[in-house]
Amino acid sequence: MSFVRTSLAALAATAIMTIAAQAETLRLSHNVGDTTTWQKGAEKFGELLKEKTGDAYDVRVFPNAQLSGGDQMKQAEMVGRGALDLVVTSAINVTPLVPEMAVFSLPYMYSDYAQVDATTQGDAVKPLEEILLGKGIKVLAWGENGFRELTNNKHAVKSPDDMKGLNIRVAGPMYIDVMNALGANPQQMQWSETLTALQQGVVDGQENPIGAVIIPQQVYEMQKYLTTWHYSYDPLFLGVSQAKWDSLDADTQAKFQEAATEAMQYQREISREATDSGVAFLKEKGMEIYEPTPEELDAFRSATKPAFDTWAEKVGPDLVKSFQDAVASAQ
Repeated sequence: MSFVRTSLAALAATAIMTIAAQAETLRLSHNVGDTTTWQKGAEKFGELLKEKTGDAYDVRVFPNAQLSGGDQMKQAEMVGRGALDLVVTSAINVTPLVPEMAVFSLPYMYSDYAQVDATTQGDAVKPLEEILLGKGIKVLAWGENGFRELTNNKHAVKSPDDMKGLNIRVAGPMYIDVMNALGANPQQMQWSETLTALQQGVVDGQENPIGAVIIPQQVYEMQKYLTTWHYSYDPLFLGVSQAKWDSLDADTQAKFQEAATEAMQYQREISREATDSGVAFLKEKGMEIYEPTPEELDAFRSATKPAFDTWAEKVGPDLVKSFQDAVASAQ
């Protein structure tokens, strides 16, 4: 009997080792640090995929664009040619590859989350998904970076005039035009370089979402003033290499899709929760928060209208109109 038990135990151990050996490792890259909602959403995807596929896949998450040498703009291109399996990235970081992705971030496109969801969770994004597929990237689900708010170390920003002369770190080309329209000096740089630049005073400020970046990346330790101007929105998407996607059977594709949808829903929820409680937290940390009035927001909207028009033309008037129609339907 002892021999039988030993043999059964050995067989069970061998089976477990065989299953583990068969688990395929997938590499997922994202832009920011490992304390962010980006990381948590990526990890949740890995957990769900492992669960749904019976441990067939092991998703390894690499923060701070490690696999692209710190170049957050390069990640999507690497996924497109199959050099990476998966990516969680923000729309604005894909604009060098797909300029149409700037439609989300046009200044003052959105006022609230309902308007956002009418686009990212509806049919308006389908043309963008088709374009990305043509670049070798299958979009599985949309998450959230959030409404981008302004921080700086010089003074409270209450009007466009207050932006003049500020050196502001920006993430992509559209934001260069927006900051120029406001009279600021935009400095495009990788996020991996930004915290050091803020610490050393190379730039005066930056703009990013509260819940997804400003709090988890402890920007409040380097910046004194925050303006909640909600001037631009930035979604995330979870994408997989088309080559990898096409290699999966229909059942496995369905499990990838389910895991991604659930993970990004979770990521949006925790991001919004962190944003809701974030202003009070930042005040406790010593930041001075300025919340513009509707009239002051109109002044920012008017000042950034030239950048909106320039980029709406680059994005494509039809695509912009479809987004504006979706936004209007949510009002």
